[in-house]
Amino acid sequence: MTDKNTKKISNIINALSMHTDPESIRVLEEIGTNSSVDAVREMTACALVKKNTEDALRVVITHEGKGINDLSTIVAMSTINELLTLEDKEIAMKILSETVESDFEDEIKDNARSVKALMALS
Repeated sequence: MTDKNTKKISNIINALSMHTDPESIRVLEEIGTNSSVDAVREMTACALVKKNTEDALRVVITHEGKGINDLSTIVAMSTINELLTLEDKEIAMKILSETVESDFEDEIKDNARSVKALMALS
């Protein structure tokens, strides 16, 4: 991906992150978090966290292969760092707690448990 394309994609993702329409979450999830390019998944996951809404945070916390559960450590760590910088952590903590207590795969629950512990300390 060229620098010119990266800049265009970054602008689109940033615009979607600021958009209040719930459809923007669906677009970010379907297109961004499913991209084969780590940089696009990373930007998208961070944009979803910045939205700080229940639907957006569920994508990056509970979905396999996305956000904190991404196979790329760069994507997962960027998502975690973005979660840690949230000013209002209430929604994220709620979803992390629900994830730990729910019927998710062990790996997803373990990741949620770890991120929840980090957020509690931050």
